[in-house]
Amino acid sequence: MKTHYSADKPLHWVGSAKKDLLSFPEEVVGDVGYALGVVQQGGMPPSAKHWKGEGAGVLEVVEDHRGDTFRVMYTVKFEQAIYVLHCFQKKSPSGIRTASTDVDLIHERLKLAKADYEVRYEKKR
Repeated sequence: MKTHYSADKPLHWVGSAKKDLLSFPEEVVGDVGYALGVVQQGGMPPSAKHWKGEGAGVLEVVEDHRGDTFRVMYTVKFEQAIYVLHCFQKKSPSGIRTASTDVDLIHERLKLAKADYEVRYEKKR
């Protein structure tokens, strides 16, 4: 019996996303790392949900740790790669709503990811 293993999609970090993630508590970093590994393999981790801010293809991993909430925004809009757009600790005073500064940053980084993807993958065709 042949077993077929699909290769993981590469993971690309936009802006300071990786540095920001590594500043989170160690347990959160581990949980997010596991979740992103699931995403790379084509799965949907239990801690992920669709984010309404940018339409289809932008998701967030939400991790709670000792009363704090950490979010990692990523996109699966591109066929050959996953892009991590933004990692931040939720501090919005407006309840569930994501702060407008974070929303704007995610929007800008999605544009950067699209440009990077076009250079990295689509120009090679």
